[in-house]
Amino acid sequence: MAQYFHIHPDNPQPRLIKQACAIVHGGGIAAVPTDSSYALVCHLDDKAAAERLRRIRQVDAKHHLTLLCSDLSELGAYAVVDNRQFRLLRAATPGPYTFILEATREVPRRLSHPSRKTIGVRVPDHAVTLALLAELGQPLLATTLILPGADAPLNDPEAIRAALEKHIDLVLDAGGCPQQPTTVIDLCSQPPAVIRLGRGALEPLGLQAEA
Repeated sequence: MAQYFHIHPDNPQPRLIKQACAIVHGGGIAAVPTDSSYALVCHLDDKAAAERLRRIRQVDAKHHLTLLCSDLSELGAYAVVDNRQFRLLRAATPGPYTFILEATREVPRRLSHPSRKTIGVRVPDHAVTLALLAELGQPLLATTLILPGADAPLNDPEAIRAALEKHIDLVLDAGGCPQQPTTVIDLCSQPPAVIRLGRGALEPLGLQAEA
């Protein structure tokens, strides 16, 4: 049964953050709030937990899982970024965007796309997520909390608990999040390709979706 923590969205209680990190360190999967929608997260280095994430979402190895990073400097350890890409990243982070980039050797091969060797990365703008990242001292592995067959992410923490309490280990209830996934942009393409249009607006980045 999943544990359930009521956590302040702007000033998360340090005690609860430490307990949440202990659960993740122990191989747990947590539902956490972000600046787009709720996400499922686990420890970056936990192969079994990553496999559980994929089973819950019913996605295969070709579906990019995302590294949630605390800032751009941390992101650079896991993704190869050139000057053109960095300018766009700097304009968009922190925020509700996921970027597809070439994975560095720091990324376990099992986490990158099997044929492209790419990884999804983002820097979220939510106090709870950032507090978790700061306490862990490394990225979290994440996927948008969209259940199989659904068109939109789950937004209600109570609904998340009802749907997944036997499949995950923790729900961090910080209230509702925007019920939109991130905008996904493939920066390995030239020009950058919009893979999914979500909460992140394209205009500030000088991009537009294909008609």
